[in-house]
Amino acid sequence: VIESKRPEVGKLRLSYRGSLNVEVPDLTDYDLLNAREKLQLEVDAGLYEGKFSNETMRLQERYTRVKEAVARGVDTYWLSKPLRTGVGHKHNLRLEGGGEGGFRYSASVQYNDVKGVMKGSDRKTFNGNVDLVYEFGSLLFRNSLEVGLSEANESPYGSFDQYVKLNPYWTSEDENGNVKQVLGSYSQREWQEATKYYNPLYNAMLGTKNFAKYTEVTDNFYVEWQMYKDLKFIGRFGYTQKQDSREDFYPGSHTRFAEWTGDRYFQRGSYYMKDGVTKTLKVDATLNYSKQWDKHLLFANLNWNMQQNSYEWHSMEAWGFLNNKVDHVAFAKQYAENGRPGGDEETTREVGVVGAVNYSYDNRYLADLSYRLSGSSIYGSDNRWGGFWSAGVGWNLHHEAFLKEAEWLRQFKLRASVGYTGSQNFNPYQAMATYKYFTDAEYDNIVGAYLMGMANDKLKWQQTRDVNVGFDVQLLKGMTVRFDYYVSNTDNLLVDFDLSGSTGFNTFKENLGEVQNRGFDATINWRVYENTKNDAYVTLFGSVSSNKNEIKKISDALSKSNDEQIDDEGNPLSTKPYTRFEEGQSTSAIWAVRSLGIDPASGEEMFIDRNGYRTYVWNVNDQVVCGEANPKFQGNFGFNAEWRGLAVNCSFAYKAGGEYYNQTLVDRVENVDVQWNVDRRVFTGTWKEPGDRTFFKRVESTPTQTYPTSRFVEKSNELSLSSLNVSYDFKRLNVKRYVERLKIAFYMTDVFRVSTVKAERGLEYPFARTCSFSLQATF
Repeated sequence: VIESKRPEVGKLRLSYRGSLNVEVPDLTDYDLLNAREKLQLEVDAGLYEGKFSNETMRLQERYTRVKEAVARGVDTYWLSKPLRTGVGHKHNLRLEGGGEGGFRYSASVQYNDVKGVMKGSDRKTFNGNVDLVYEFGSLLFRNSLEVGLSEANESPYGSFDQYVKLNPYWTSEDENGNVKQVLGSYSQREWQEATKYYNPLYNAMLGTKNFAKYTEVTDNFYVEWQMYKDLKFIGRFGYTQKQDSREDFYPGSHTRFAEWTGDRYFQRGSYYMKDGVTKTLKVDATLNYSKQWDKHLLFANLNWNMQQNSYEWHSMEAWGFLNNKVDHVAFAKQYAENGRPGGDEETTREVGVVGAVNYSYDNRYLADLSYRLSGSSIYGSDNRWGGFWSAGVGWNLHHEAFLKEAEWLRQFKLRASVGYTGSQNFNPYQAMATYKYFTDAEYDNIVGAYLMGMANDKLKWQQTRDVNVGFDVQLLKGMTVRFDYYVSNTDNLLVDFDLSGSTGFNTFKENLGEVQNRGFDATINWRVYENTKNDAYVTLFGSVSSNKNEIKKISDALSKSNDEQIDDEGNPLSTKPYTRFEEGQSTSAIWAVRSLGIDPASGEEMFIDRNGYRTYVWNVNDQVVCGEANPKFQGNFGFNAEWRGLAVNCSFAYKAGGEYYNQTLVDRVENVDVQWNVDRRVFTGTWKEPGDRTFFKRVESTPTQTYPTSRFVEKSNELSLSSLNVSYDFKRLNVKRYVERLKIAFYMTDVFRVSTVKAERGLEYPFARTCSFSLQATF
């Protein structure tokens, strides 16, 4: 039995923990061209060559202006413009005490101010908690109240990827020091309208709004009754309500509306608002029974629970804000074009009963058995209820006579279990027929409705069967080893089933499909050194896991989804590899066309088609599995050490044996628009003339798209120092007359990373390294 430590009667305990958190942007993964290199790339790509003499003359004038800027030393490093070093702080204050008569109380408040590395981005959270406990004989009453407030602001400087592609020969300000709205323009043909390139720094000065906030209140009331020595009752009533909102405001002078002219001019500017309420009600009751006699030990419990979750939200978007200083939605000109207020409502209900029995004989032979019966509103009316059972056995070999004398062995336990689990993370109305009213038609003053989704009364619970075998070993020398092998089969997989077009629907929810995962997990901990006199120890730890995923069965609709990701011309809707569902394959398989590389003679890519022949034409039907994104092995290792209050905790993470489709190379090297700045490999590693042996194809002013190809499937092996913690506890110093405990610490995440894949981290928001300095004191 585990009970919380009770404070001394009449004595107050005060604890404080504060930390200073620093976030530093890390741009080492970016390698962009400087101004001189970018100008040369544009020349090589033919950006300043026209079909006619007048076009060439106009383009050469633009080339001269850019060349003069480069000669003057213009070389803007745009990546640093929206960034800063974020310095935030976090505080935690806790008060606890108790009086006579079984009354205890505790209260805590936490405040966290996080400053992001993008200027203006931050998140402020406040949490408060009050716990009241009263014991009266065999009864215990407890109430826990929690309140949480949060507000997060996005950076007014926009997305970081806007700055990644800005040309270095542009300047952010004009000769008078004013921030430019337009950085440059370009059109290769005289009859074409020039494309303007806008300055994202200009938008940061306009007073935009991009924030989200919420208020959450949770109250849980518990009753515990020790009915008899071996029988205990626990009841709980819990309620949570969360109100969240979001607002996004862009004034009419924002560059996203710069092309809105003519009739759309007065529609410039937008305001989006959304608010929602989540309510959760939980009631549960548990009976716990325990009994020990002779060599027998029995635990049993019976639990009943009921839960209701509901969420309702409303939204609207308004247009027409030509005055930057007017940022209230009431000053809008109209709703968004073809827009109207939006909203939705979701309610789910669940009730269930769980029974579990744990038996041990002589602390050698162990057995567990449990059964859960759950009813949920999200499944068909014919299959609301789902039954899930589990059973397990264990054998403590170290208590057997033939191992009792082995002093080097503290524990040797064999385990095996099998059981079923269910899932409810689905659309709450997926099994019901849903309707929507017409909003633009009526007949004889009667408004009709149409069917949005078909009902399926037979829709039943998705089930996962888990089989696990393993062992636990603990040696006298302080080494513990845990190993598990598992096979997990998800049956009755909820998927969209294909329907005939005559029904008016493409799909409806059905139980079809089966996926299997199998693999192992192993962990080891070893205390290699210990000296109690100096409060010193060194512990090594490590883990390894491996998982293989396989699709056993799929539905017709799931098979059809492979074709729905291809356009009418047979090309994918995206240049990224898409998930294909094929029986016998993994859900994380990388599908692409096999590549022979770049032809040195032409600079074009050579492929291998499905019949094994060479071709220069990419065909979607030639795609095969070219890699597996899921690593063969992954885990962590490290050490914990302490000496006289000085502690160091170091944790490394690794993964090996998988493949990675380097979409960064596709997007930042081959599928680039050379009007923007690009990765250095575009300048140094692409094909330029016959005879060049390169990894990348030639770059043109109007490049062809590179679709999934095995050329970009790379081996993915990675090692990182994921966390480092250094602390000092003043417990050996004579400070207890002032404070009960005093501790200082330094913590850092993502200290370094070594990977076989070179890809930029942090596209829309820059990657940052985080460290914190903390102080902990108890009075």
